[in-house]
Amino acid sequence: MLRKYEAVDNKDDVKQNADGSWTIKAGARVRVRLTMVAQARRYHVALVDPLPAGLEILNPSLAVTEAIPADTNANTSVIEMGSRSYGYNSWWWRQNWFEHQNFRDERAEAFTGLLWEGVYNYSYVARATTPGQFVVPPAKAEEMYHPETFGRTGTDFVRVE
Repeated sequence: MLRKYEAVDNKDDVKQNADGSWTIKAGARVRVRLTMVAQARRYHVALVDPLPAGLEILNPSLAVTEAIPADTNANTSVIEMGSRSYGYNSWWWRQNWFEHQNFRDERAEAFTGLLWEGVYNYSYVARATTPGQFVVPPAKAEEMYHPETFGRTGTDFVRVE
């Protein structure tokens, strides 16, 4: 799994430092992008991404949330499965790989009952609200009823200034 932070409004709002840590401008909107690889078909998959303490998720389901721009860099239109590609426009395929998502104060969660082999992307938008230095625990994807099957990102360090 991979996790990265991208600027939404101004490319200078988010930068990755030489040591791998991230610096985010206070008040900036940030797209958190996760990439997950399933090497075989998986059942009842949960993806959980802890949020840096200085960020707050912008939940598009709430009426009071500002308009969130579309993800122009999304690489989610085609899922590669072995030697075959399936586009989201297929009659049997959903718009997203996940069936349900939760946005909580401290994490984002996405769930699906069936995940075919392939590469999957998940993203959400947050706002940097609190200046400081924060340690971000790894994001984790697992089969909920077979927790020995899991993957995770590394720990990240985020500075909001």
